[in-house]
Formats: sequence, C-alpha cells, structure tokens
Amino acid sequence: MKQIIQDLKSGDTILEEVPVPRVGSGKVLIKTHRTLVSLGTEKMLVSFGQANLLDKARQQPERVKEVINKMKTDGIQPTLEAVFRKLGTPLPLGYSQAGEVLAVGKGVTEFSPGDRVVSNGNHAEYVVVPKNLVAKIPEGVSYEEASFTVVGAIGLQGIRLVQPTLGETVAVIGLGLIGLITCQLLKANGCKVVGFDLDEDKLKRAESYGVTAVNSGTQNPVRFMEEFTGQVGADAVIITASTKSNEVIKQAANMSRKRGRIVLVGVIGLDIDRADFYEKELSFQVSCSYGPGRYDEEYEQRGNDYPLAYVRWTEKRNFEAVLEAIRNGSLDVKSLITERVKLEDYLEIYGDMGAGNSIASILEYPVEEGVNHKGREGGTKGTALGRTITIPKAEFNGGTGIMAIVGAGNFTQAMILPALDKAGASMKYIVSSGGLSSTTLAKKYSVPNSTTDLDAVLSDEEVDGVVITTQHNLHAGMTIKALKAGKQVFVEKPLALKSDELDEIISAVEETGNTVTVGFNRRFSPHAEKMRALVGERPGPMNVIATMNAGHIPPEVWVHDLESGGGRIVGEACHYVDLITYLTGSKVVEVSMQAMGTDPKENTDNASIHLKYENGSLGVINYFANGNKSYSKERVEVFYQGNNLILDNFRRLDGYGYGKGFGSKLLKTKQDKGHHKQFELLTQRWKEGGEPLIPFDEIVNTTRATFAAIESLKQNKTMKV
Repeated sequence: MKQIIQDLKSGDTILEEVPVPRVGSGKVLIKTHRTLVSLGTEKMLVSFGQANLLDKARQQPERVKEVINKMKTDGIQPTLEAVFRKLGTPLPLGYSQAGEVLAVGKGVTEFSPGDRVVSNGNHAEYVVVPKNLVAKIPEGVSYEEASFTVVGAIGLQGIRLVQPTLGETVAVIGLGLIGLITCQLLKANGCKVVGFDLDEDKLKRAESYGVTAVNSGTQNPVRFMEEFTGQVGADAVIITASTKSNEVIKQAANMSRKRGRIVLVGVIGLDIDRADFYEKELSFQVSCSYGPGRYDEEYEQRGNDYPLAYVRWTEKRNFEAVLEAIRNGSLDVKSLITERVKLEDYLEIYGDMGAGNSIASILEYPVEEGVNHKGREGGTKGTALGRTITIPKAEFNGGTGIMAIVGAGNFTQAMILPALDKAGASMKYIVSSGGLSSTTLAKKYSVPNSTTDLDAVLSDEEVDGVVITTQHNLHAGMTIKALKAGKQVFVEKPLALKSDELDEIISAVEETGNTVTVGFNRRFSPHAEKMRALVGERPGPMNVIATMNAGHIPPEVWVHDLESGGGRIVGEACHYVDLITYLTGSKVVEVSMQAMGTDPKENTDNASIHLKYENGSLGVINYFANGNKSYSKERVEVFYQGNNLILDNFRRLDGYGYGKGFGSKLLKTKQDKGHHKQFELLTQRWKEGGEPLIPFDEIVNTTRATFAAIESLKQNKTMKV
C-alpha cells in the first residue's frame, strides 16, 4: 500500500510503499477513501523536516537541553547516534481519515466489515486504528465531508472548554481550517462570533457563515472588540492561530471582559503578562486535541470508555457530534474545500505547502470495485492485501542461520539491528504491526522483506530462527508459535509474564527440541566475563550487590502495566538475577522482596530483592527509580574470599585484593553491556549449531525468580523457587 511520510533527515515528503498493517485486538482495519490534509499542523512538520540541523535545534530548545544532559551521562557518541537515529525515523503524516471497515480485531463489537467510518488514521491506503478513535458515518454524509471530523473535533473541544452560553460574544483568533469550523459551531451554539485574521479570503469565508470578520492587520482587535461589545469585552476568546509571537495572548487578554475565558487550541508564544490576567481575573486553558481520552492508554489503546454519565463528551463522542453537525447542516465543510488531489499527485499539496490560499485539501484514494473485504480478527477474507513487500536492491544470499526480526521499535533500531548487521547475520524479514517502521529498517539494513504477516514468516522454511523484540505481553505467545513452527528463538527479556505462559514455553521446548535464548546480555559483557574468570567456574559462596539507578518512567507508560509490560521488576530487574546467577555459577532457591511506598502490594520500581542461591551465595538487587540521572546507572559489587570486585556502569572494573592491597583498575572500556558479543555468538550458533548461549534451565530459574519476587511482595514472605 501507499503511505505519505515525512523524512526528517532529508526534508522530503515521500509516498512510501509499505505493507498493509495488521489488525490487532481492540482495533479496526480501514480501507481509506478520503483524508483531509491539515495544512497548519502538517506544514509545521514538513517545515521542521526541511530545516537544517541548527534550525531544528532552534525550533526545539527543550530537546537541546535533553541532548546536553544525555551527553553528560551517556557520552557524546551514543547521544549523537540516538539523535541521528531519531532524525532517521520518518513521520507518518495525517490524522483525519474516512473509509470502509475491512476487518475488526478481537473485542470489537461495535463495528463490522462494510461500515463507513472516520478515524484519526494517517494518509495511507489502509490504516489500523483503536476502536475508541473510530466513529460511524451517518447516512447522508459523504466520505469527503466525513474526512473533516477529526479536525472538527479539535475545534469542538476548544468550544467545550469555553462553555459558551446563548447570546455570548466569542472571539476566534485565527481563521484557518480549525478557526472557520470553530466559528460555525459557535454560531450553532447561538453565540455572536467575531473572527480575526490577516487573510482577506479567510475573512470573506467567515462572513459567509454570519461571523463578524475583522482584519487584525488593518484594525486594532482590542479596540474593535471594546466598541463591538459596548466597552464590556468578549465573554470568551478561542485562539486557533499558529504563531511564535506573544502578541496574540496579550490581545486575547486585553479584549476579554472581566472574568472572561480564554482557550488555546492553536500554537502561539506564551510569554504571559501577569497583570493582563490578574486585573481581570481571567481564566486560561490549553485544549488537548480531540477531547477527554486523548493520550490516555486505557481509553485509546485498551478501549476502556469513560462512563457517559460522568464524562459526557469523550473524543469519540466529539467525533460523533461533529458528524451529526455535518449531517444536519449546522456545519458546512464542503465550502471549505479548496482542492481535491489524487493520492499519487500528493506533491501538488506538499510540494509548495502553504504558498497558496488553501483552507482544506482533500486526498482521494483509489478504491477497488467488486472485491469482498469481509473479515474479522486479523485478516480480510477474499482479499489479497499486500502484507509483505520486497525491498529493491536488498542483498540476500541465503545459507544457514537465516533470521527474521519480529518487532521494529526503538531498542531494535538502536541496538539489535546494528549488532546483528555487524555480526554478519543473514536477515530475510523484518516484521512490524504497522509496516512503516519495518520498511524503514529493512531499507537501512538491506533486508529483502518488510512484512506485517508473522504467519507467512513462520511458514518460510528458509527461516531458521526468529528474533522477537515486541512488547512484553507478546513474547510468550510468539515464542511458542515460533517453536512449534520449527524455529530457533531469541526473545528479548522477559521470556514470559505469567507462570502458565512459562510452562507452555517449557513444554514447547521439550516437544520440539528447538532452543530459546533470552536477551540477558549483561553476562556477555567483557566486564562480566572478567569477573567470572576471577572467581572461577565453580566458585564458593559469595555476596553480590547489584544496584540499578533505573530512572523515573511515568506511571502511564505501558511497561508499568502488569498485563502488557509486566512491570519493571519482571521486565528489567531480571537482567540482574541472570547476571548474579552467572557470577555465582548457581541457581536461585529463595526470593524475598520489599518495596517502598504506602501500599507495598502494588507493583513498584523502587524495591530491594534478596536472593539465596543453591551454593549458599546471596544476591541483593536494588532496583531504584528515584535517583539522579547524573549518577551511574548500574553498579555491581562482589564480595568473595577476602576480595572485592566493583563494576561501574559497564565501563570500569576495579579489584581489591588481587595482588595489591589497594584497589586496582582491572578493565576499562567504553560502555559495553554485552549486546554485540551476545548477537555475534547467536549469529554463529544459528549458522554453525552448538549449545544454547544460556542454559535453558537457568533462563527458567531466572524467570521464576522474578515471579517469586512479585509474589513475595504480595504475601510479605520469602518464596521458594
């Protein structure tokens, strides 16, 4: 399928060929008929992409500060690599789409194949969207009109926050697309509307909707509003303009009546003069996109709606309200259309964006006739959707140890693919759910196929092994599926989130004889290998303290969720259980965990885990998220037979008692957590055969130990493993 993307590095706007996305649980697959180009928002993205590196930095000064801080903690080279990697990730454009439902995922009951719907999908021939960001198009509303819905909801949410009443005077500053829609909806609310802009064409359009239109370049907006309201001032001001100037917010305050309301929908300078707001006791609020539910994982991604009795207007219900306004004629969107362009001619819009007087540009998509698009839960029956594409000029010579990479997220981009590429791995596929990220990476690393079809990959007899790097809750199911398909498996930690999942994996390994390796890379670090060499293959009892200055992650991020991420103990502290297992040469037999907080039964990222090993060794893992970023992220200390080993951030290893009375530097490198060695060995084993990189019984023991840690926290007692 075709999708419009913005290349942030080159500045080009591209019509990219990508696989059709995979519909997952709680989501809807839609064939696009029309999308609306939001000239304001998209012009900003395109302009940012076209700017040079210095101008990009000037446009985002807060990001520059983040980069400087990262350099202090991670070093210059890793930071620059992260910056350029981010710039190398293309942005999908568009967020106001209308089309036909082709298939629905598990748990979706309110939509069926064939339904006409709107969504916040991108400019792409096919989109997959969570069900709470999809709404049905009523009879009498065309796809073209419906494509205005999401942009309209942005304006509507600003109005909801202003809470206008019949007869009030409301000013709208900025008469672009959202401003003109806002004006119409305010008129439908029975308000007297005054619109301000510099563009005469936009002012004339506003007048045609019964708006009092004022050219703020030739008239003083504040004085006009004073005269218009008999020296009272506007009851409310909605700002839909886009400018870096602080003048707009000052004008909005000065034209408001005492105790007036100001809502910002657009993007402006916000250097606010306190006196302007203090003297009139004004209220100011920033509107968040389409309405309640926006950016809430529970609402958007998991499909949990807010009760209507308590949250009357969610973003989805705002979509439905806009559609009804279009249907009943109180919102005229046809008159806003300034051009209609076929998808393949997209550069007619993006080639010289903003140069003309366009208000709303419509992209028209090719629609196949006479094709059966019916389907549910992950597939469309009767259609030949292109879920796999071939990358031109990609080199692939076959052979043994051929890999498929499943997952194309940040860690895959930053670490896994560079390491596999350096190791000379033979990669035939990169799989992602959306198709764009896998295509970008496949092109970069000359992998011949980008796909959203995992089943097709697993049925390819050429593929020997699968590298799974997806969200944590998908690891176990994909591992079992790959094992049963006859593949070797490498899966990023954690292996599983639940005991029954782990039991199924053990059964699959026993049944198939295929290997499973988990990404416990720390044991492959040269520092860890040096420590193991110093204590010996079969050491006696030792004490190991591993401290992780993990850093704060906001509670709404998926890694904290026990269903999708498993929490940070299961999802990340497992690294240190494995590392201590490697250093002690033994397995965990008992676990206890205590956590900070008033409710210790809650999953936490501030905890101490105590481990007892078969050989009598003791391990302590301090996993903390409340430290300072400038302090070392990882520190490991070993106390053993009168000696000490101190590993600092996988950069420096010091020893005490090794030939000298004082501490001595045993090894110093740039930070090396073992990723490259791990993938070098994995590539070699899958090509040539041999024992698993990590004994499977140790992987199982480590996984069970993390489960036991959580159970210990819940029951407040030591757990046997």
